[in-house]
Amino acid sequence: MGAGVLGSLTKHAERGGRWCAVALGFSLPISVAADSILLVLVLAGFALGGAYRDKWRILRDNPIALAALALYAMLLIGSLYGNAGLSDRGSFLVKYSDLLGIPLLLYFFREPALRRHGIYALTASLAIVLLWSTLLKIGVMPALPFLWGNADYPVVFKLKLTHNVLMAFAAFLFTCLAFEARTRPLRLMLTAAAVLAVINVTLFVQGATGYLVMGVLAVYLGYGWAGWRGIAAAALAVLLLFGALAVIPGPFQQRMLQLSRDASSLTSAPARVDSSLGLRLEYYRLTAGIIREHPLAGVGTGGFPKAYAATAQRTGSVDVRNPHNEYLLMLAQNGIVGLLLLLRLFWQHWRLAPRLATRLETHLSRGLLLTIASGCLFNSFLLDHTEGLLFAWMTGLLFAGLQSRGRETLNVKRET
Repeated sequence: MGAGVLGSLTKHAERGGRWCAVALGFSLPISVAADSILLVLVLAGFALGGAYRDKWRILRDNPIALAALALYAMLLIGSLYGNAGLSDRGSFLVKYSDLLGIPLLLYFFREPALRRHGIYALTASLAIVLLWSTLLKIGVMPALPFLWGNADYPVVFKLKLTHNVLMAFAAFLFTCLAFEARTRPLRLMLTAAAVLAVINVTLFVQGATGYLVMGVLAVYLGYGWAGWRGIAAAALAVLLLFGALAVIPGPFQQRMLQLSRDASSLTSAPARVDSSLGLRLEYYRLTAGIIREHPLAGVGTGGFPKAYAATAQRTGSVDVRNPHNEYLLMLAQNGIVGLLLLLRLFWQHWRLAPRLATRLETHLSRGLLLTIASGCLFNSFLLDHTEGLLFAWMTGLLFAGLQSRGRETLNVKRET
């Protein structure tokens, strides 16, 4: 009787963990609270679901799992030194704990059918956000108390930076799925969604990081389409599109004009640093000073806010809790070893992508990496909830299909 009850519990925990992992893809663009609940359920399913030998083997044999765990281990070690308060140490460790979700998700997404369900769940959620944002913009959908946006600021569940990054990735995801579509109506629908996502990023909501991510992903699609010639064609298309948008009144033009004014203010006498661009450069300058003082081990995990506050007080600068650059943050807190472990995780991601189960998964993996790696130049994405969890969730999903040998071709076309 006891063995039967235990077996039933294990079976239900395994099944529940799998479907909560899928549901996490749907909740990601929508609800932080739902994300948190689902993460707890995924962890419970992993802990209670048995098959511990299989779980250990997957963790041991998957280079992505090892790279993610090595980075988090460095963050844990970093929390043992420095002058950070306990709250800051704990806060940073919790925010980076999405990395620990990668091994769990690698286990739950090992079946191809479940990986497809996960991709479709994320696709459906992004499509809902895109449609809702469009309806807000054209005035069909009224502003609601539980939404951030309105017709003039048509974001939905996230603020503009995250919204634009999600929509840029959505355009890439819809395009990849359109190439894979087996019926003409579905292909046309996905293509239309991709075009609408591009319009959303460029004409509906301001967000320089979203513009950057969209441009990078477009160039990568060019490479997948026609190799190096495709890169040149895609880069030219992006430049022409951005050039046209710069002369059309709208959010893109406003953001470019603002950046131009900010750049001009930095070269004026006296230079102003209270603009958006000026503040970013000031963050980088002061963070570089912290790095010069602690080049090897950094100031410890969670030590950046206190170290930066002391520097800002000496120079009369604005205080900030992170430098809006993941690479500088890792260097400042965990030194050169921390940065190398982060770059190793990214490199493993790129290097192993051709060994994934399908070309779609290969392209989604590299598109995800380009989204996060380029965004980390101007944001601390692994510290942010949605972007960090998106990276961990999709990495776990995609690399659960890692094969011993992979394809070298990267043409985006339907598999037979």
